[in-house]
Amino acid sequence: MWYFAWLLGFPLAAAFAVLNAMWYELVDDQAKAKAAGAQEK
Repeated sequence: MWYFAWLLGFPLAAAFAVLNAMWYELVDDQAKAKAAGAQEK
């Protein structure tokens, strides 16, 4: 029955990794936009 843990855990970990990467890109883009806006002024 150990394979049920893998069957549920592996896709959950992969989904968490994808969401984490998407969040990082969003935050990074906002930081770059904020920095670019501060440099223009």
